[in-house]
Amino acid sequence: MARIILSFFVIILSIYLTEQTYFLKQEYIDNINHVASTWKAGMNFDPDTSEEYLTGLLGSKGVVRDVSKIKSRLKTHDSAYKTNMKIPKYFDSRLFWRHCTTIGEVRDQGNCGSCWAFGTTGAFADRLCIATNGEFNQLISAEELAFCCHLCGNGCNGGYPIKAWTYFKYHGIVSGGNYNTTDGCQPYKISPCLHHEEGETACDKRPMAKNQKCIKTCYGDNSLDYSNDHKYTRDAYNLAYETIQKDIIAYGPIEASFDVYDDFFNYKSGVYVKSENATYKGGHAVKLIGWGVEHGVDYWLLVNSWGYKWGNNGLFKIRRGTNECEIDDSTTGGVPVV
Repeated sequence: MARIILSFFVIILSIYLTEQTYFLKQEYIDNINHVASTWKAGMNFDPDTSEEYLTGLLGSKGVVRDVSKIKSRLKTHDSAYKTNMKIPKYFDSRLFWRHCTTIGEVRDQGNCGSCWAFGTTGAFADRLCIATNGEFNQLISAEELAFCCHLCGNGCNGGYPIKAWTYFKYHGIVSGGNYNTTDGCQPYKISPCLHHEEGETACDKRPMAKNQKCIKTCYGDNSLDYSNDHKYTRDAYNLAYETIQKDIIAYGPIEASFDVYDDFFNYKSGVYVKSENATYKGGHAVKLIGWGVEHGVDYWLLVNSWGYKWGNNGLFKIRRGTNECEIDDSTTGGVPVV
């Protein structure tokens, strides 16, 4: 009887482990490439990576499913939008503002669902650089936002991008670079993830990162004063689809949230369109830096925060104009105070 029970649990465990990573298997990737016409899939994560780890990376609670609920903060016009503004067919903020090196930088949120903090601080840093004509050209602290803004969410367990911009408006936020650097006031304290690696160094072998303690002093560049280093926005808003491009041309990159399905983890190139039978996994936040058209398909150009080895050197494209995965309705921004 004991052997029968043991065998039963071994079978159940085997099924569970198989289900954990079914969408990382080569067979699943091959099936995507067989049916997808606008994008290519490939291996971004070790096939043994657990589903729990992957869904833990998805921390945005900013996906909008009913635009009427955000109508009061929906930005539809701005004096900076030029009359009869002509929207170019192709736009890449990295090329338009070449002096702002932060725009194309791909960061790594590590073993933490802090994507919402990276998407917003990334866009804010770019906008500050643009607004100051390059005088400010460094990263904003995802560390402070994730672990000090308690009204924004719960750090590694997710947060609300619009509340992050509100935090910038009323509280401000300090500078802060990447893990294991002294760049800025408060660099990120959670180490990057080696998604492809096996063994003890692999992210999947570590427990999910715990929320850091909120510190109100500069520990990166000690020459900076914590209070004086704070930067602010004058506002915080969601964008109507019709104003997304105008706002980017006027002020720079924005944050974008969207629904993630299991096939997205395998994105490599092209314009992502959700596979017909893909399964929903959670909400994610990234930085939207441009747009274009590829083989007749309109797309948004975005920067992810899973390191350079994911996707197309850390970037991806997703179909534009059809509210793919709710992205057209789920963008946020704010204008820097300079």
